[in-house]
Amino acid sequence: MPITRVASVLACALAVTACGAPEVPVASETVARGALTLSVRGEGELRSAKPTPLIVPGKNWSARQVEWMVPEGSLVKKGDLLARFISPEGEQQLAQAMIDLQRNALARAAKESGLDATQGRVEVDLSQVAVQLGIAQRYAEADLSTVARNQVLDAIEDKEYLQVRQGVLQWQRDQSDVRGGAELAVLDAQRATFDMNAQTRKGDLDALELRAPNDGVLLLAANWSGDKPMVGANLRAGFEFGSLPDTSAMEVEIELPQIEAQGVQAGDAVVLHPLGRPDQRIDSKLSWVASAAKVRNRESPVKFLSMRAPIPSSAVEKYRLIPGQRFAAAVVLLEAKDAMAVPNVAIEQRDDRHWVQVKQGNDYVAREVKLGVRGTARSQVLSGLKPGDQVRLSQIEVPAPGDDDKEQDKTDDAGDDAEGKNA
Repeated sequence: MPITRVASVLACALAVTACGAPEVPVASETVARGALTLSVRGEGELRSAKPTPLIVPGKNWSARQVEWMVPEGSLVKKGDLLARFISPEGEQQLAQAMIDLQRNALARAAKESGLDATQGRVEVDLSQVAVQLGIAQRYAEADLSTVARNQVLDAIEDKEYLQVRQGVLQWQRDQSDVRGGAELAVLDAQRATFDMNAQTRKGDLDALELRAPNDGVLLLAANWSGDKPMVGANLRAGFEFGSLPDTSAMEVEIELPQIEAQGVQAGDAVVLHPLGRPDQRIDSKLSWVASAAKVRNRESPVKFLSMRAPIPSSAVEKYRLIPGQRFAAAVVLLEAKDAMAVPNVAIEQRDDRHWVQVKQGNDYVAREVKLGVRGTARSQVLSGLKPGDQVRLSQIEVPAPGDDDKEQDKTDDAGDDAEGKNA
């Protein structure tokens, strides 16, 4: 019994305290129909839709160093000098190629001289053998009555030896021609390789100037680390130096955070103006939207969705726009004359269904709504609400229809368990 009395006293105290506490006002909004515009704001950069790429001159990725260049953003005419390069490594390689050519020429001259000397010695030996063979043949056919027998036998042996020697010398002469020709062919092939290398190095040294292929504004290209070409920078032939945009076809490339760009698609209206100049308004439409979002740099994991909006040539001429300018952009997701919307903070999502807290009497009850276009702050309501409904803006849990019975059952079960324990 004492426990029951204490519980009664505590319940009365809590009731008195609750009655005396001031009520906290509830933030709410009354639903109304009217003009509705939902948009996503971001920034972008003006660029050419038809940029002419500028490539570092040269071949085979040869090393280049920027000696002089015009500043980025300069207006240039066709044929103007944009950058001048130097190539110390290329000069050294050309000098080495010329040395290789001279060495090859000396080696060929030495080989020809050696071949001529070898063939001369063989010809002399052939002449001597021919004379000795003639003498040996004369003695071998002499009458034995006039010449000693041993001299005739020696002459016969000399004849056979000289004939074999003559054949060997003739074979050496033929082999010398074949082998000498092959060795000279190898030297000629080496010379062709050295000459090609030298011509390539000369061509690289002749291609040390970059000129404008058309009129435009110079824009430099950043490498993977974000650095742009500058005087003294080391580059490689064939790499991108920059671009020369065609100012007759300009567009703004806009980047929006992925979480805010949901629902953006090609054809949506865009309101643009240069940063700091809201008076220079330009109306356009999205011509392209990327299929997937990606991170912009290594420092931030936030993904951005890219999209492009063309700029009329009349606006480019009127406002004297140049590539590289930053633009403020507002992508219009919805523009309706008669629609209803509620703040996103008033919307709760449960199992892919959306609910809002609508005032009913002195309390708020959850009501399911069907949403249309969703913006960053407000969302269009297609059904579930009517003008005059008062929607709560807080995130306090309000049980959905059907949840009250479940909570009541849980309360009853808990009360039964408590009574059983007290008993």
